[in-house]
Amino acid sequence: MQKQLLTLLLLLIAGAMSAQITDPKATEFYEPVPPKVQAAPVTTPAPSDAIVLLGKGADASEWTNGKGGAVEWTKEGDALVVKPGAGAIQTRRKFGDVQLHIEWRSPNEPNKEGQQRGNSGVFFHGRYEVQVLESNGSDTYTNGQAGSVYKENPPLVNATSKMGDWNSYDIVFSSPVFNDDGMLIRPAYVTVFHNGVLVQNHWEIKGTTAYIGLHKYTAHPETGSISLQDHGNLVAYRNIWVREL
Repeated sequence: MQKQLLTLLLLLIAGAMSAQITDPKATEFYEPVPPKVQAAPVTTPAPSDAIVLLGKGADASEWTNGKGGAVEWTKEGDALVVKPGAGAIQTRRKFGDVQLHIEWRSPNEPNKEGQQRGNSGVFFHGRYEVQVLESNGSDTYTNGQAGSVYKENPPLVNATSKMGDWNSYDIVFSSPVFNDDGMLIRPAYVTVFHNGVLVQNHWEIKGTTAYIGLHKYTAHPETGSISLQDHGNLVAYRNIWVREL
């Protein structure tokens, strides 16, 4: 009982502190800067027990525009490309703990900088984001660069390919668990390999990866959609598959 009361008190304090934060810059930090490493994307065919979410011909039948309708993004060969203004896309199926493979390519936008350069994101449950960004030749806050748990934890290293080249993420995500009263029993965890290099090592996610304010949990089902963000940049995705754990 004492532990539950302490947890509730901490959540109330975090909520009060978060309510006072209105400037997004308050949750951005720039140091330490993850060192750059050279790495190549890992193109891995789906194993036999995987669910292919995006394969040959960029068949988007596993995806919806978020309202149950057809995806409006652009097809380019085996890739789907963000159509700015069309909105995020999300899987029709809902998942809990998963291993996800996904490949992405930033557009050629040399005149853009920071968060305006190849911005997108991979979301679990529509809440927990692994950032997609062209971070090879542009600087931004480190907990918002490619491979970061957005506005929480920067990557261990910067393994981003140069602008216009493909990148790969291999992500192991464990969903948070709540009891019947909505209390957090187990937080979410994420491990991320970027181009085959470990950049998030079983990171404990602190809550919904909000743009403004401290991150905190709100109870939700143990399964949810995987979604890809439309942030107004022509980011491409291909070879997406998932294994339920």
